[in-house]
Amino acid sequence: MKSWLGSFVSIALGSALLSHGALADRFDGVREAVRRHMQEKKVPGLAVAAWRDGKILWEEGFGWADVENRVAATEHTMFCLASVSKTLTAVGVMTLVEAGKVDLDRPANDYLGPDKMKSWIGDPNAATVRRLANHTAGLTGSSQFFYGEEARQLPSMSQTISRYGILVAPAGERYRYSNIGYGILGHLIAQVSGKSYGDYMRQDVFLPLGMTHSSLNLAPGLEKHQAVRYDFDRKPLPFYESAEPASASIYSSVHDLARFGLFFLNNRQADQAAILSARSIAQMTGQLVPQNAPVGSETAKSYGVGWMVSQEGGYEVIWHEGSTSGVGTALYLVPGKKAGVAILSNADGGASGLHSIVLKSLLPEWRERTPIDSAAPVPSAPSQPSAQLTGKWRGIVQTYEGEQPIQLQILGTGDVHIRVGGPPKFAGRSTLQQEALLNDVTFNNGALTGTSLASIATSDTQRHPSTLSLHLQLRGDVLNGYVSAESIYEGRWGYSLPYWAELRKQ
Repeated sequence: MKSWLGSFVSIALGSALLSHGALADRFDGVREAVRRHMQEKKVPGLAVAAWRDGKILWEEGFGWADVENRVAATEHTMFCLASVSKTLTAVGVMTLVEAGKVDLDRPANDYLGPDKMKSWIGDPNAATVRRLANHTAGLTGSSQFFYGEEARQLPSMSQTISRYGILVAPAGERYRYSNIGYGILGHLIAQVSGKSYGDYMRQDVFLPLGMTHSSLNLAPGLEKHQAVRYDFDRKPLPFYESAEPASASIYSSVHDLARFGLFFLNNRQADQAAILSARSIAQMTGQLVPQNAPVGSETAKSYGVGWMVSQEGGYEVIWHEGSTSGVGTALYLVPGKKAGVAILSNADGGASGLHSIVLKSLLPEWRERTPIDSAAPVPSAPSQPSAQLTGKWRGIVQTYEGEQPIQLQILGTGDVHIRVGGPPKFAGRSTLQQEALLNDVTFNNGALTGTSLASIATSDTQRHPSTLSLHLQLRGDVLNGYVSAESIYEGRWGYSLPYWAELRKQ
């Protein structure tokens, strides 16, 4: 691999350029920007597509899909989409809504067969399909990745829902980005359609739209088109799978995403089936939920059904991005100009920031962000707790394998001491029983967050070492929420596993 960084630039021109001739010349400046970006970020491979007014104007691959075997990236290379998968999953849900088989505002549990979401707080029936889709169901960001031989331990969605499909806040209370929420939506698609999630997406969404290089993971016969994923040190990662596949495991090409973007902008191509009506498409960006950003700034974002919505460059944009081990992706649409761009890469963060450069080439009137457009600084959370929070707290962490004790001592200075766990549950992987200091502590309107070297001992967390992330909210005289076991190891994401926690003041 020692010479790949200098070599991939020479393979920058993909076959798409030849088919567009003079039309592609307007993108010469973008090509140079892409090459610089790849060199600075050490991105092995990347592909871009841009479209406007019903036509794909540019699609091109840069660098390597597979460095070791010298396979060049092209517009048909299949990259893992990471969280851009959520947008496509949402379209799958909407096809069932349009068919009258799913109601967005009914409880999601109505469609999940025996695999029900449960709740330690609030009513699980308030977790509707729409709230799953806009991240307000009360779930957390649970995720698990299994690399190489570990894939034999991959749990079923039934098992994942049983262990982590737990509401840790009342449904509808607030936006909380959730990978498992979209994993559950994929399970819903399977339960309602009678097909596996992967089969439904390929047969009822991708192929009807002419997206022949799109599938869950890599469907048989498509393996040769894959982009190998590379870690932070740009070493190839073994193939890995997600326990929430509908959230992060779709593979696609920029050519296919361009076709998808054209369809979504109501520029359906002659060979594309009308899998959604214009009304259903509009419904996906209709009822929006605000995210945490200053209102009125260009960084203020809202979330609909599978799409983020914000203002950028002087336009309303609908978009989604994805990032995980060996993946950086972006899909942006500008509905008012019927324009869009897809950028896929095989390195974490490999697509970051490039969308605005490409959109500027499509839309000359696109405004570069200036300091006045930038969001005002968000005030930092208070460094001292309220009198209600100070003191000693004791309670339990509820795991699928039983309760574990937790203790907090919150000092008026803002220091927080934490103790989690009891006797060792697994050989060589005990919980931290002595007190530890909670790091990165914030207090905000009765909420307490922080991180610790403490850990939660379950059969899922024993795969790799982890740290603990604390997310608690004062509700009356009870402090509850969740603690999450977080694992990043050897330059790769391992898991983020949440467990309900509830404490009372002593």
